Amino acid sequence: MSHSNIVLNVNGIEVIYNHVILVLKGVSLQVPQGGIVAILGGNGAGKTTTLRAVSNLLKGERGEVTKGSIELRGERIENLTPADLVQRGVVQVMEGRHCFAHLTIEENLLTGAYTRKDKGEITANLEKVYNYFPRLKTRRTSQAAYTSGGEQQMCAIGRALMANPSLVLLDEPSMGLAPQIVEEVFEIVKDLNVKEKVTFLLAEQNTNMALRYANYGYIMESGRVVMDGPASDLANNEDVKEFYLGVGGGERKSFKDVKSYKRRKRWLA
Repeated sequence: MSHSNIVLNVNGIEVIYNHVILVLKGVSLQVPQGGIVAILGGNGAGKTTTLRAVSNLLKGERGEVTKGSIELRGERIENLTPADLVQRGVVQVMEGRHCFAHLTIEENLLTGAYTRKDKGEITANLEKVYNYFPRLKTRRTSQAAYTSGGEQQMCAIGRALMANPSLVLLDEPSMGLAPQIVEEVFEIVKDLNVKEKVTFLLAEQNTNMALRYANYGYIMESGRVVMDGPASDLANNEDVKEFYLGVGGGERKSFKDVKSYKRRKRWLA
């Protein structure tokens, strides 16, 4: 990964909750311009915390970055507010979709444009979102509460796009969705990446799906990055297959138990 095109640089961050619980233990990762980078791992690996550290949403959960640094295009951003980050083009799509249940789909989408003033641009953006999510166009007058999980996920991503982001942080986009809907959501992410040049950093437990669409992946376990590499390499790696892709009948519960992996754990030293 060449350093000249790095949008996001996370350098050895530690995150502590409530002043005592160490959740991230020296996490480093890079997101290149125009990339789709996946953070993979099971529940509690630290994926969501990593995204929230980047988007500065930790304070609401009594978390803080206590070590390391986070840079957006070379500028330190740990002390910026989430609103400052939106202004700089960084938007997070939260896990669990978080649509405003009582608003219509269209009203939900428009809340994403709250930092923008130009009505003409907002209208053009809305049309663009409907172009990528035709299903939202047909449901635009429906209250979000009465739409499906898939439609709500599309609405949450569409709302993020209304802020005209250059970097979208996507937390568990597949959670609770039927497989064909997950595929549809990932296809749209790929489309936005290619046609609109949106860069994505996504946290995902569905390793199989994420590695099909991402360019690069970081595997996390217990608050550390235990492996990283091009998505195709990770997808073909025997240990990754065994632990995360459900291939092989291993009884081991942790990546750390693999002997060959022990030899490669330079990044945990």
